[in-house]
Amino acid sequence: MPSVENRLAWLKSGLFWRTFFLLAFLIAASMAAWVISFRTIERTPRANQIAAQVISLVTITRAALTHSAPDLRRELLFDLASNEGIRIYPREETDDVSPPSDAFLMPEVQTRVQEQLGDDTIFASRVNDNPGFWVSFNIDEDAYWLMLDRSRVVGPSGVQWLGWATVTLLLSLIGAVFISRLINQPLARLTAATRAIAKGRQPEPLPEKGPNEIKDANRSFNQMVADLNQIESDRAIILAGISHDLRTPISRMLLEVELAKLPEDARLGMQSDLAQMDAIIGQFLDYAKPTDKNRFNPIDISALLESVAHEAERIPDVRVQTDIAKNVKVLGIDLELRRVIQNLIENARRYGKTKGTDVAHIDLRGRIEDGRAIIEVADHGAGIPEGEIDHLLRPFTRMDSARSQANGSGLGLAIVNRIIKQHGGNLRLLNRKDGGLNVQISLAALKKGQDPA
Repeated sequence: MPSVENRLAWLKSGLFWRTFFLLAFLIAASMAAWVISFRTIERTPRANQIAAQVISLVTITRAALTHSAPDLRRELLFDLASNEGIRIYPREETDDVSPPSDAFLMPEVQTRVQEQLGDDTIFASRVNDNPGFWVSFNIDEDAYWLMLDRSRVVGPSGVQWLGWATVTLLLSLIGAVFISRLINQPLARLTAATRAIAKGRQPEPLPEKGPNEIKDANRSFNQMVADLNQIESDRAIILAGISHDLRTPISRMLLEVELAKLPEDARLGMQSDLAQMDAIIGQFLDYAKPTDKNRFNPIDISALLESVAHEAERIPDVRVQTDIAKNVKVLGIDLELRRVIQNLIENARRYGKTKGTDVAHIDLRGRIEDGRAIIEVADHGAGIPEGEIDHLLRPFTRMDSARSQANGSGLGLAIVNRIIKQHGGNLRLLNRKDGGLNVQISLAALKKGQDPA
């Protein structure tokens, strides 16, 4: 069973919910304070008003009955009942009287009415099973009941107050939802655009409208995206120029070395050095080259791995053992993913030869796991010290054992990591328990029948 901390993690991490509940708490607290203050401040004036109304009605009714002619009293009583809602009944000793409740302001009202009409004034909420607000009065020796509708005397009940408060609170919470969305929507849009940039995609320009703070932030972000695009374009032009300006003299030097009358050892050494320079330039270009996601297509990674393994078997000092599941498909660029696997196999051939031999035994595996395509290229060499694993994915970084080798620029794994990230995947370097390095690639797998778009 998840702990309380885990159950509340979504509340701590979500700005929308934190904003919503903060607004909801403030609204509820404000409403509660307002209701308490209103009822406290209103209590005494409201009680005085009701008491004055009752006293006035009793006094006027008693005076009207006292001074009216006996033959006109029936008509007077009819007018009071039909026009004013006041009913007059004789009070008998046998009346079944239910005392009023102590709810709302009744105790204060009774006290003030008795102060004016006398302590013998009786109040009732029901007389002879007839509900209403009943108050007694006397004319000479005769006793009467004056009955009013409770709505004229008693204010809103607790249920009514609760209903009004519930409706008001619901409307306020709906408003809090809209306010929270208004506050968080620009941040969510900015976060989505930032994630798109991190994944190598081109986000839509953010709207430069709204409050000044949001407008300035979106304008700055759009300018940053435009600057990055310009830098990327400039870098492509510069790299193309470097490739042309460096490879042209290298080609000319290779031709001159071939035609020059040099000792065979010297010629081979110079040709090797020039070829290494050309390879390093190629690695620079591969690392800096952007990936066009419009060229992404469904790729049968199973067939690609089988093809690369078959090609690697032609290398004299490489032995490849495969364990590849069928019909594993991903979205990407076939040529670049093929280069990734070839680079990893070449890296294993150079630095992961099986101990005591001059052969690199490589395990090439592919499978689907939790909706991800998992590719593993593992060797049986010496592995990598744990402290150097994270550094090897950085550009121009090589292990001490590799620095003594003539070829290589320290970009091999950096190129692989960059291509995998541009394909929305992850790259991990793991030491095997029985020795050797396991390079694990994770890419989003396409489901059967899934639309690549």
